[in-house]
Amino acid sequence: MMFAGFLLVWKSEWLLNNFGRIPFAETHLANSGGTRLMYKLLGIIVIIIGIMYATDLTDKLLATIINTVFRTSIQVE
Repeated sequence: MMFAGFLLVWKSEWLLNNFGRIPFAETHLANSGGTRLMYKLLGIIVIIIGIMYATDLTDKLLATIINTVFRTSIQVE
């Protein structure tokens, strides 16, 4: 996952040329880079999720989010 995220960040220009522009990104991120920035942000999110999965932090984060949003008492170890 981390490598796939790295490729999204590194090859954002290639992705733009081969897959085209994302209308949402061009509308809301036009001043910052548009679709290229969107591909890079997606890549960074994939990298963070990959690191969390490799270090086994995904369960703890998910339990914390569920406890906060739904006011439950799921045990976080």
